[in-house]
Order: sequence, then C-alpha cells, then structure tokens
Amino acid sequence: MRLLLTGSNGFLGTRIVADAHARGWQVVGVGRAATPSNDVAHYVRHDLSLPLPDDAVPGPVDAVVHCAALASPWAPPRAFVAANVDATRHVARWAADHGAPPLVHVSSSSVLYRDADQYDLTEDSPVPPDDELLNAYARTKRISERVVAGYPGPHAVVRPRAVFGVGDTVLLPRILRLAQTGVLPVLERRDGPPVRTDLTDVHTAAHYVNEAVERRVEGLYHLTNAQPVDLYPFLLGILARLGARPRTVRVSPSVVRGLAGAGEQVSATLLGWREPPLTRFGVSVLSRSKTFDMTRTLRDLGAPAVSLDESVDRLVRAHG
Repeated sequence: MRLLLTGSNGFLGTRIVADAHARGWQVVGVGRAATPSNDVAHYVRHDLSLPLPDDAVPGPVDAVVHCAALASPWAPPRAFVAANVDATRHVARWAADHGAPPLVHVSSSSVLYRDADQYDLTEDSPVPPDDELLNAYARTKRISERVVAGYPGPHAVVRPRAVFGVGDTVLLPRILRLAQTGVLPVLERRDGPPVRTDLTDVHTAAHYVNEAVERRVEGLYHLTNAQPVDLYPFLLGILARLGARPRTVRVSPSVVRGLAGAGEQVSATLLGWREPPLTRFGVSVLSRSKTFDMTRTLRDLGAPAVSLDESVDRLVRAHG
C-alpha cells in the first residue's frame, strides 16, 4: 500500500504514519514544514491552500488520506476557509486527476453540534444549517464534506470526536492551564444532568483512519472510543494523577458564554484575532453533553485500538 497523507506532521497525522508503518505501508507525506517530523518515504512541502502541482508526488498512490486542517477553536474566518475548504478542494482535484484512488477525508464531529445536549448521535443524525453551526471551524469542515461528496472515486468521511493523547495541543493543555490557577470552573447547570461526553484516543483515531483505507469502506463514520464518560469527574481524575487538585466552582454556562462572546468581539475587532481565553464553542463543549452511537464504526472498522484507561495512563506517564 502506498498512501498519500496530508497533514502528516500533525498530532493525528503523525500517529497515522506510525500506524501505517506497522502495517507495512509506504507513506508519502504532505505538510507545510520545511522537513518532515517523522519517517515518511517521501515528503512534499506544500501549502494546500494552493493547488497541489501535478508532479508533486512521484509515482502513483493506492489511497489518499486528507488529514490536513486548521483545527483550532479560534482564527480569522478566511484562515479556516483556506485550510479546510480550499485545501480539501485542491486535494480532491489532484486525486481525481491522478486515477481517483480511494479518498478518506478526516472531518470533525463538530459539524453536528448544537448548543444543546445531544445523545447517541448517529451518522444519519441531521446536520444543522451552516449558519447555525457553532464556529467557523465546524462550518468549514461541513463545507469540506460537501466537497468530498463530489469526488469521482471511492470516498469515506470520518468524524473524530475530541481527539486527545500524548502530544495534544488543544484539549488537555487548556484544561491544565485552568487547573494551574487553582480553580476549575464546572459549567454544569444546577438543574441539569452531568455533562456526558465521548472522547477519542489519538491512536484509536489513527487506527480507524487506516482501517477505513484498508477495508475500503465508503460513506460516513463517527470515531470515538465508544466509552462515554462524565466529563468533570474524568478531568479531575486526570488532574489528580498529575498532582493538580484544583478547587471546583460551579459557574453558570450562560454567564460564561456571554463573557466569551465579548472576548471574541474584542479579539476580532481590536486584537487581530488573537485567541481569547475562552470561546463560545469552548463553553458549549464544557457545558453540553455529546455522545455518539458507534454501531456502524464498530461493525465495519472494529474495536478501538486503545482504551481510555490506557490513554490516560500514557498521558500521566508523559506529563509525570
């Protein structure tokens, strides 16, 4: 198997490379860095907001995984369009012009999010209109899915949920920064149920992506560890094992959402889109339950590669 992988230097891309090597595959990586961060067979330095040159990849490939994206809760809207929409269009066009090999597109479960509790979401759950999605990241990932729907070759879309693990720069670091202040805000409604959520270990996500390639599945798949947890006990358990025992303070989600909206406004108008301490998307993630029905994925792609317990053990060892 000769795999073309975009975003090969990223958090998830690096694990996809390692998993592919374990299968005996050859990986051609695409990234913006001057040099690859892992041992790919061939590396293409390219900004995918621009079309991929016809001769960028030497020789044919058996499959394409498009993992490159701007995965951030906050950035200028145009940056999301360039990294998540234009890049997907350019990858799909290049692949279509080079034999239309199977294409696996890494999207995001955020395309389904509403600012409400959502339980047992399936691949058939309705997607909100673009203008109702919670941030520019979710909107552009949804548009990218529509781009892939027009691809002339076999294609699958996978939607990972809250990918975390050693090397994560998005989820755990933000929680750790809050905990280091000595206080962890708990954004649960006093009259509501606990926030329940699905998470995905990065090794599990990488394994599922490559299983989608190897099994040549088509269609849509959600990726989680199929182990929903109560969010705050889970986070506090990790923090305790890392030696952090912050005091918890229950805070009204609506109040924090208002403060986050004000911070976003200041960032967009006065601070050049510098990320605010908390976004409205982040408030929703911390205050709304999101769980997923994994029936289709477990049937077609198998069991998760790494349990949540093992993932937490690895995190604690890495940060200990």
